[in-house]
Amino acid sequence: MEQVNAEIPKELRHYLDGRERLKVWPGRQKRQRLAILYLAGKFDSRRDYTEREVNELLLQWHTFADVALLRRLMFDWGFLGRTIDGARYWRMDPDPEK
Repeated sequence: MEQVNAEIPKELRHYLDGRERLKVWPGRQKRQRLAILYLAGKFDSRRDYTEREVNELLLQWHTFADVALLRRLMFDWGFLGRTIDGARYWRMDPDPEK
């Protein structure tokens, strides 16, 4: 029987494969936010990333190959910050009011 990581919210487990990669994009926004929070946890908050590094990290943790969607939502929902030119990204803690 496959072990399930107890730190992963129950609502998100259905969307992950056996390697804990996001295998499908959830339809409901509440679960989408859980998925983005899960992916944000893969980023080191003590370092900066190039766009290429962000894309590579996201590709490691999902299987449906839509890094643009994930990167954009991570920025829009306050999980990633970036410079105006998009050359540098960093992990942020989102505003809970959003």
